[in-house]
Amino acid sequence: MPAITNDKQLRQRLDELDINQQRLAAILLIKNIIYLNADMKIQKAIDIAEDPASSEEELVTAYKQIKSIATESYTDCGSETDWMQQAEHFVASAVMACLTPENQLTVGKSLVWKTAMQARMAKNCEMIEKDSAEVDNESLKQYQIVEQFLKK
Repeated sequence: MPAITNDKQLRQRLDELDINQQRLAAILLIKNIIYLNADMKIQKAIDIAEDPASSEEELVTAYKQIKSIATESYTDCGSETDWMQQAEHFVASAVMACLTPENQLTVGKSLVWKTAMQARMAKNCEMIEKDSAEVDNESLKQYQIVEQFLKK
């Protein structure tokens, strides 16, 4: 299997996954940025998404709780941007994307792709907060994470 070196390749590979595989890949992407969040409700939602024994009802309930957190954290950011608070919002949004019920997905829209984009936004907020000049490319990390996932 050729290496993933760009977003087009990443998206093609992700589009080949079924909904359960998408959730598992999304969780791996989230785990790479979860340190940016301190809310234990988010971790609990990840645990539910990751557990193959979780019922559809549990997934929907977790989705609704995380959607509430993501909405609240978005409105808390206000005009004076607290970049770490913004990063937490994007972590919540990534988890919300991961938990999106299958019947709410738009045709051609992958929950794992949405998760990846939100994770990148969280990482960008951290880099702004740290005023980091380091290259810390979340996209490249995501390519590696998905490659490893697909090898399993």
